[in-house]
Amino acid sequence: MSGAVANLAISLGAMQVARKIPFDDPEVLNYARIGYVATQLTLLGIYYYVSMVIKKKNDQTVLKYGIYRAPQEEGKLVTTTVRDYDLAEVSKLLRAVYMGILMMAFLHGYMKFTQPLFIQSLMGLKGLYDAKPLAIHILGKPAEGELKRPFKAAPGIFGGATGGPQTDKAAITEAEKKVGGKKDD
Repeated sequence: MSGAVANLAISLGAMQVARKIPFDDPEVLNYARIGYVATQLTLLGIYYYVSMVIKKKNDQTVLKYGIYRAPQEEGKLVTTTVRDYDLAEVSKLLRAVYMGILMMAFLHGYMKFTQPLFIQSLMGLKGLYDAKPLAIHILGKPAEGELKRPFKAAPGIFGGATGGPQTDKAAITEAEKKVGGKKDD
């Protein structure tokens, strides 16, 4: 099951469960708030720890790849290190947590919705499960297959391919030629 379909299934399942929870009871609502805050603090703490592990490993292996947004678009050559790439990925994960917190502040703080507290707590844990830097640096899984850098963009909900990093020799050579051609102009 793809990540998008799993997220949809978890969201829909959590919504059905959340409908059964009596959020009208102030004690239940406070437990939901505590659970949400604890989940978000756990996520932030784990991602911070992953970034510290990445910095400690300091893997300076050069990573080259081309980025193509669309098949017809010109590629862009990216040369970085494994350390910098992994830190950028953790930064994306942290931004996702911060955006979720901002959305929840609006939905619960301003709009007074209570069900999203429960749903977002579960979705945060699902995001932690899907985090590739966590799998590599904390769980010790080898960086091969699905965890090979640069990480492939997740397919859309209908399985459509999305633009993303290209690591094959031809794509890198083509991107290097375009970069070299622009410098000469």
